Amino acid sequence: MKTILITGSSGLIGSEATKYFSDLGFRVVGIDNDMRSYFFGEAASTINQKIKLMEKYPNFISFNKDIRDIESLKLIFQEFNTDIKGIIHTAAQPSHDWAAKEPLTDFGVNAIGTVNLLECYRNYCSDAVFIFTSTNKVYGDLPNNLPLEELDTRWEINPNHKYFLNGIDEKLSIDNSKHSIFGASKVAADIMVQEYGKYFGLKTAVFRGGCLTGPAHSGAELHGFLAYLVKCAVNKTPYTIFGYNGKQVRDNIHSKDLVSAFYEFYLNPRFGEVYNIGGSRFSNVSMLEAIDSIYKLSGHRINYSISETNRIGDHIWYISDISKFQSHYPNWNLTYNIDMILSEMIETAENQLVD
Repeated sequence: MKTILITGSSGLIGSEATKYFSDLGFRVVGIDNDMRSYFFGEAASTINQKIKLMEKYPNFISFNKDIRDIESLKLIFQEFNTDIKGIIHTAAQPSHDWAAKEPLTDFGVNAIGTVNLLECYRNYCSDAVFIFTSTNKVYGDLPNNLPLEELDTRWEINPNHKYFLNGIDEKLSIDNSKHSIFGASKVAADIMVQEYGKYFGLKTAVFRGGCLTGPAHSGAELHGFLAYLVKCAVNKTPYTIFGYNGKQVRDNIHSKDLVSAFYEFYLNPRFGEVYNIGGSRFSNVSMLEAIDSIYKLSGHRINYSISETNRIGDHIWYISDISKFQSHYPNWNLTYNIDMILSEMIETAENQLVD
């Protein structure tokens, strides 16, 4: 049976991919050991999402394994072998704040875990497609060196700059910058996924995401700013913005839009490819603008404060140029803008409050 193997299968992107490929008739083999609860506490646990997926999809099989343990991975790959037609690797330690507390854990999950998967892929199902969710943090803080201007509600790049129209493309250097420990571990994984594609001739893709979001996101203070912001609004929890006068800009891509991009690559793969992927100019927002939009959409006011200290290596302004991916896959496009994303997240958070 055609099989898709998904790591982090109960997380935001992993669960969306599980639903997407299950609905298409694939058997989905998930690997998820709920390390998110270790990183961010029980409120960020993905266990409930895993239970819902197993109840709904009979062709979904979940393994509680650690991707740092290559022997456990080998057993799974041996069992499904060449039935595996695609691997979607979303498992990660995703916070640059948390990474600084335990660099060895961060590097083990993000870098070593990725190499373990690549080796199993190469040895057991090399005709499959390997998709890796990387991050814009591989560019370090170089985006902060761009000619940025402070406006009333956001930072913005100078209108005469080449990145103004579409955002930051894949040609931006990843060298000579401060990445954060998290960014550095993702760089290592990112480069290895490219290398297995180019050196071994395997069908691999790196998707360097902006902010990945959606209603299934278990937002925490250290990761998933939009989901956590909505949670704080609905639950009337104080929120702290770190630095940049609250005007830092992020592009946000809905999990459904991202997974549909994965599927386009799966259908027509390339070798060792790299794509910036995010909400682009279509779906981006500053912190202050997000707070205002949440109030306009729901009536929930957020009790927030602004710290003068920004997070180390954090971006002031980041918008992804997705034109390269769109040129390779013209059938794909973004469908969720910021207001649609926020409305969906608000509804989910309000329903959870009632429950």
